[in-house]
Amino acid sequence: MRRQVVRLVTSLVSAAAVVVSLGGCGEGPSQVGAAAIVGSEAVPLEQVQGRIEAALSRTEAVELLAAQGVGPPDIGRDVVTQSVLHELTELAAADAGIVVNEAEIDASFAADGGLDTVLARSIYDAPVLRERRYDELVAEQLGRRAVDGLAVAIDVIGTTSREDAEQAARVLAAGGPAAEELFARNSQTSQRNLELRPSTAPDIATDPLFSVVFGTPQGRTGYFQLGPDQSGWLVFRVVQRRTDAPPEALDAGLVSREELVAIGRRLLQPVAEEVGVRVNPRYGVWDPVTMRVIAEGEASGAVLPLAAG
Repeated sequence: MRRQVVRLVTSLVSAAAVVVSLGGCGEGPSQVGAAAIVGSEAVPLEQVQGRIEAALSRTEAVELLAAQGVGPPDIGRDVVTQSVLHELTELAAADAGIVVNEAEIDASFAADGGLDTVLARSIYDAPVLRERRYDELVAEQLGRRAVDGLAVAIDVIGTTSREDAEQAARVLAAGGPAAEELFARNSQTSQRNLELRPSTAPDIATDPLFSVVFGTPQGRTGYFQLGPDQSGWLVFRVVQRRTDAPPEALDAGLVSREELVAIGRRLLQPVAEEVGVRVNPRYGVWDPVTMRVIAEGEASGAVLPLAAG
């Protein structure tokens, strides 16, 4: 199943080649002194800067990252990203009644050779790693609970440029005859009611970009680039999104822990939209497609708001 879906998406974009920052608004915590604001909670600027400075002090590890093209600005954005995700994770855990205690975190590190072993591979200190491990364990539970029942049906169109993708997404968002005509004009690069489930296609559900379709509410439209070095863009409209679909147990058992964590993290997307995320401009903007803080102007896609009417 998963190979069929991947082949279908690839063929749509190949055929096309041939032929947001999510921001809160209104009243809320002041951005002054905050690295980010998640709902009503502010991530202290001092805390984030301290974590960034501590990470940059690990000069050998930082030099290794620099050789891979990862510089201090990237590290800063990663720290803010994880801080935002932690706030979203706590909200999701409270809503779902998920509790992860210190003993579970300790046991998780022990399975990886111990906290010291993990520390040796990271630029972050123990408190940060423990916070991140908490987030992973919560995400794993969120993913495990959702994987069998989560299913989406999407309309998709393959395009070859951001401009075409954005225009097509806006047409789909508006709906009506223009949207139907769009599919008729792009019959070789489009698909209606493509059904996707993380239980049968976890590789798609855990893709940093494609997984946005699983976190987008029904009726919404978006677009994203298939990869930083690819010319293909995919436009999608969520026709249906269910969390109570009948399970397909045959493939669900094949979903790995890492995939469950990624699925659980994607489920933070609607939480972020509901409460709102604002990032201090010194670090960048929040991108709902990748669920990360990115540099201004580097968005790889967008999720459009509902059309007025």
